[in-house]
Amino acid sequence: MSIRSWLDTPRQADRQAPPERSTPGPSHEKRPRVTNETAVHPGTTSGQPALGLLQLTWPIFLEFLLFMMMGTADTLMLSGVSDDAVSAVGVVNQYIFLCILIMEVISNGASIVVAQYIGARRAQEAARISAVAITLNFLLGLTVSAGLLLFGDTILTHMNLQGPVLAHARTYMGIAGGFLFIQALINVFSSLIRTYGFTRQSMYVSLGMNVIHVLGNYLLIFGHAGFPELGVAGAALSTVLSRSVALAVFIWMLYRVMDVRMAPRDYVTFPRDYIRKILKVGVPSAVEQMTYHACQTVFLYYVTWLGSAALAARQYAHAISQYVFLFSLAIGIGTSILIGRLVGANRRDEAYRQALRSLKWAVAITVLVDVAAILLRKPLVGLFTTNADIIRLTSQVIVLSLILETGRSFNLVLVNALRAAGDATFTVYMGFLSMACLSLSLGYLFVFKLNLGLAGVWLAVAADEWTRGIVFWFRWRSRAWERQSLVGPAVEQPGTVATAS
Repeated sequence: MSIRSWLDTPRQADRQAPPERSTPGPSHEKRPRVTNETAVHPGTTSGQPALGLLQLTWPIFLEFLLFMMMGTADTLMLSGVSDDAVSAVGVVNQYIFLCILIMEVISNGASIVVAQYIGARRAQEAARISAVAITLNFLLGLTVSAGLLLFGDTILTHMNLQGPVLAHARTYMGIAGGFLFIQALINVFSSLIRTYGFTRQSMYVSLGMNVIHVLGNYLLIFGHAGFPELGVAGAALSTVLSRSVALAVFIWMLYRVMDVRMAPRDYVTFPRDYIRKILKVGVPSAVEQMTYHACQTVFLYYVTWLGSAALAARQYAHAISQYVFLFSLAIGIGTSILIGRLVGANRRDEAYRQALRSLKWAVAITVLVDVAAILLRKPLVGLFTTNADIIRLTSQVIVLSLILETGRSFNLVLVNALRAAGDATFTVYMGFLSMACLSLSLGYLFVFKLNLGLAGVWLAVAADEWTRGIVFWFRWRSRAWERQSLVGPAVEQPGTVATAS
């Protein structure tokens, strides 16, 4: 059997499952059956595509690739301005990414809860939860944007930034941070579209956003075609413009792919049970990721004491290494969608096996891509800078990424699997112990006591990734997550609609 057929082919039981009999409530519009690319699958409604790991993963892979290319485009184009500009944007993005994780409390939690409700064939409630998530994420995004505008300058002045780096950072923070609520809405709309199984459509939107962003950078950073030469401000404005266009398309698309559409009143009705379930998954997920990025911010502070060359090398190394773990990230997200539906449908044995199959592919592909990056490390770094010290430092840590990224591939698959099963709280406790207690201590030891420099940061992060990866492996094998399901299957009764469990 080929790799594609092994990943894609539904089980015989899947193909023979009967379609759902759902009776929409009076406030919800039932969409006509979609005929061009859909098939009935357990845990889906009639207008949704049949799901297999490869069908889910490759569009997610391309979507995240395009998203990362936006960041790389900023780095490449800003390197034409100065290394100080690159360093400044890298520092600001560390905080912006942290804020994005805060805003993912709702979108991450909603995507898991919606997946389980779809798996349980409770489509109307899935639509209501989606509407609640959109409103909550919009309000949260506005709050975060206001916080960055009010306190952004205070944050940057405490990061040991000086001179041109501080000036560039203030500019980028004011523009990109002030409009971050747009990204909050993109997060929730895109995650819901993927949860409904339409990963390819979401990827198309990311492609368009990437094209607009690169074109905007070309026009606004360097002042081509009569536009002013804005440098760092141009990169920030281009980011805001491309996100705004993408958001408009995502809003239209979500209404097109949902089998049961959201009613206007769903946006202003907040059932306590739905919110509790969203937060039960979303808060632990966000806290865990915030802990990770908070630790990365501390590591960034360590690096500022190593000099501007190390700071720029760190940014370039991150720009390259994100492509190494990209496929593992895509497999992790695709696996979470499948496992959420399987757990909602009470098919736990299949969920258990699916995570282990996904893990094998993630580790194997990560090793292959990482080896290629190591062999091509100097030409890759040469795309960003000609500074010999920066090239040497960046190349050194790329070699160490073989240790780091293999451990990260365990995390990206298994942590998503555990969250999708509802077992998000465990990952938070383990994440805090490993990241905050282990990796930060090791980082301080390696950088300031053993004088390993930037390599010490990479080794400390690798120790954390492997520790969590091994623990999550044993957690999944223990099957303790089976007790954490958020929803039961629908109980069909003539003339009634299932209620929240």
